[in-house]
Amino acid sequence: MLLFSFEKQYFDKENVDNDFVGHPLLEDISESKIDINQILEKNKALISVYPGSRKSEIDILMPILLEFIELMNNSYEDFIFIFHATSEYADLIQSYIKNTKINNCEVISDEKIKSHTLKKSVFAVAKSGTVSLEICKSKIPSIILYKMNFINYLIVKLLVKVKFANIINIAAKEEVIPELLQSKCNAKTIFENVSSFIDSPDKIKEQITKTQLILDKLKSPTPSAEIASKILMKYL
Repeated sequence: MLLFSFEKQYFDKENVDNDFVGHPLLEDISESKIDINQILEKNKALISVYPGSRKSEIDILMPILLEFIELMNNSYEDFIFIFHATSEYADLIQSYIKNTKINNCEVISDEKIKSHTLKKSVFAVAKSGTVSLEICKSKIPSIILYKMNFINYLIVKLLVKVKFANIINIAAKEEVIPELLQSKCNAKTIFENVSSFIDSPDKIKEQITKTQLILDKLKSPTPSAEIASKILMKYL
């Protein structure tokens, strides 16, 4: 059962029975309204930051992200940076922030609050992963980043044959969302990419337009659970 329609060609080539069911993250789900005014400050815009869901990722990315925020604060005065954390590692992320003099960062772990906060954001900086789909679905411009130790990177390079890391870019066959991986995953390059979007509304509009076209192609016309259950029933 395939999450993405473009995967079908690979399974057909290997004569493996397959069906496209769609990705649950792309389905429209009604959400209850939540007041996030306690996070918002007057005349402040939100930037959502996703430092990862594993301790190893957080330990690598947090110093880089905090240095990036310092660069942003040197050039802009109107942003609050919201770190989207798992409940398991919210305290770890908070401890990194406390060791700096940065005072315009918040950490949130409640899933409903995270979803509403993202929708109120003007930009997102995210570790590479499925969260990028949620960001694009919310029509928020973004960049993705990732960094791992050099040995693991070499192993991945040998095994992975796709040109891009982000699923949107893979589907589009072009870098719609900037990918800052390995050596490019540094505070200066992140700052340069984010500021280039912040200072260019046309660039933001272009990315959102392209991501929505790709999402439309990735969506299933029927809820994925419904399609998947019908497929499974054939074998029961």
